Amino acid sequence: MPTDLDTLARVKLSQVLRDHPDPATLDPSEDLVEVYGVSSLNKVLFLTSLCKAASVGLHNFTEDDLARMRTLDGVVNALRPHAVPEG
Repeated sequence: MPTDLDTLARVKLSQVLRDHPDPATLDPSEDLVEVYGVSSLNKVLFLTSLCKAASVGLHNFTEDDLARMRTLDGVVNALRPHAVPEG
């Protein structure tokens, strides 16, 4: 897992967005649906790819947990306790 979960999340989100913006320009406090236009399918693709890259099992999250992940910060904060540090 990359040491920086925030950076990894930005990269994975950028990959599912239509115009693939520079990951550094993404505001982690913005609503994924309202600001970035993330569809339900893209949210699933984003979370799946991020969890896989971060070695975090999706089984750690309930449907309600996933629904509460509305911002990039929310996603990172939800994954962080389950991420295993390298080493």
